[in-house]
Amino acid sequence: MRHLALSLTLLLLTGATAAQAEEIGSVDTVFKFIGADHKIVVEAFDDPGVAGVTCFLSRAKTGGIKGALGLAEDKSEASIACRQVGPISIPKPIQAQEEIFSERTSFIFKRLRIVRMVDLKRHTLVYLTYSDRVIEGSPQNSVTAVPVDRATAIPVR
Repeated sequence: MRHLALSLTLLLLTGATAAQAEEIGSVDTVFKFIGADHKIVVEAFDDPGVAGVTCFLSRAKTGGIKGALGLAEDKSEASIACRQVGPISIPKPIQAQEEIFSERTSFIFKRLRIVRMVDLKRHTLVYLTYSDRVIEGSPQNSVTAVPVDRATAIPVR
């Protein structure tokens, strides 16, 4: 019972701070008689520290009964494409490497993450998405880059 209470507390704490992505659309990949179908979902996430940059994520979501109950573990594969969608501005200094998005992809221990890295030499923002677990992560990842006009400062703290 104590393990269950600790697990639920961890779930609530990690879920409460996670940012939400906006679903753009999805396609079904496997029909399920009971519960939602397995699908590939495309979501958009605006970089919280850089105005004018949006990241688009493509990833698998598990359906069925486990998926409906939140007990399924989604696949580790994800793809990312970040693009300039407006004038880029960075109102306050950003970290040279910072996690800007995290979302639970299993009941408790697995998360999908996006990390922004600053490549000052090339005046570019690099975005990496990957999946990890408490015990063992996955080497599968995807990377994209957004060049920033040299006239726009990239303040790094």
